[in-house]
Amino acid sequence: MAAPKSRLGRGLGGLIASSAPATPKPEHPPHVVAAPIAPTPGYLEVAVHLVEPSPYQARREIPEEQLHELAESIRSEGLLQPIVVRKAGDKYQLIAGERRWRAFQQLKLKSIPARLVEASNASAAALGLIENLQREGLNPIEEAHGYASLIRDFDLTQETAADRVGKARATVANTLRLLTLDAEIQGYLAKNLLSVGHAKVLLGVADTAQRAVLARRAIEEGLSVRTTEKLVQDRKAAGGHARTTKARGVSAKDAEAVADIAKKLTSHLGARVAVLHTPKKGRIVIEYRGNEDLQRLLEKLGIET
Repeated sequence: MAAPKSRLGRGLGGLIASSAPATPKPEHPPHVVAAPIAPTPGYLEVAVHLVEPSPYQARREIPEEQLHELAESIRSEGLLQPIVVRKAGDKYQLIAGERRWRAFQQLKLKSIPARLVEASNASAAALGLIENLQREGLNPIEEAHGYASLIRDFDLTQETAADRVGKARATVANTLRLLTLDAEIQGYLAKNLLSVGHAKVLLGVADTAQRAVLARRAIEEGLSVRTTEKLVQDRKAAGGHARTTKARGVSAKDAEAVADIAKKLTSHLGARVAVLHTPKKGRIVIEYRGNEDLQRLLEKLGIET
C-alpha cells in the first residue's frame, strides 16, 4: 500500500515570511567536517559556543546512541544540512538542528555551518517542531507537548497551530488528547511501549485505575489494538469496574477504605477485584478470563502450579 503523502512539504523556509531569500544550499567536500562556507547570503560559519538551544524545543531527550552515530557520520561524510539559527543578542538561537549542533560539540569542533534567518518566536517554535517531525521522529507525547506549547505560548487556536505545522486540525486535536492520560500511560507512549492506537482505546475508559490496568496488560501480553478494544468493550458490557458491596454495619469511613483496597488490588493484579466486607468477615473475589489469565494471576500471586 502506498505510503500517505506528507503535508509537511513546504519545508522550513516556507514557514518564515521574513527569512532571507532561499538560496542553493552550499555543499561541503566529502570527508570534510566543517569546510568554510562560501559567502552566500544567509549562510555563515558560527562558533559552536555562541549557539544556544531553543526554549521551544519539543524533543525532551536525545538518545546518546543516536547522537554518537550522527557524530560519526559527520566525522566521515561532513555536515550535509546546515543548522538554522536566528540572532539572539551576541549569540545565535537554534531554530532547527539541535542534534547536529550537539554532535559538533561531541566532536569538539569550533564552528558549524548555519543558515541565518529572521523569525518571530511563534515561527521559530513552529519551525523547530516541523524539523523534529520531518527529520528526527518525536515520540507521541513530545509531539503533543510541541502542539500544546504553540497553542499556549503564542495564543493560537488548534486550527492555526495545525496550519503552522502543515497538519490537519483533527490530527493536532487527537494528539493533544494524549496529554489527558495519566503520567504512567504517557510514559508508556513516550517509550513506545504502547502505540497511539492503544492510547485512543484507553481514552475511552473513564476510570483511571482500570485504564492503568488495561495499559499494563496490553504491554505484558503484547495485545493488539483490536484485542485491547475488545477488552474495553467487554468490561463496559459487564458493568464497568469492580464493585464493592456495602453491607449493614459498615461505616462510611470503612466503606471508603474498602473501596480503596479494591481499587489497589485491581490495579496490582490487572483483574477486576471485588472486596465484600463486613465487620466480622468478608470475601475477596478476583475475576479472570480463561486458563491463561488464571495462570497469569497465579504467577502474580507467587503461586506455583
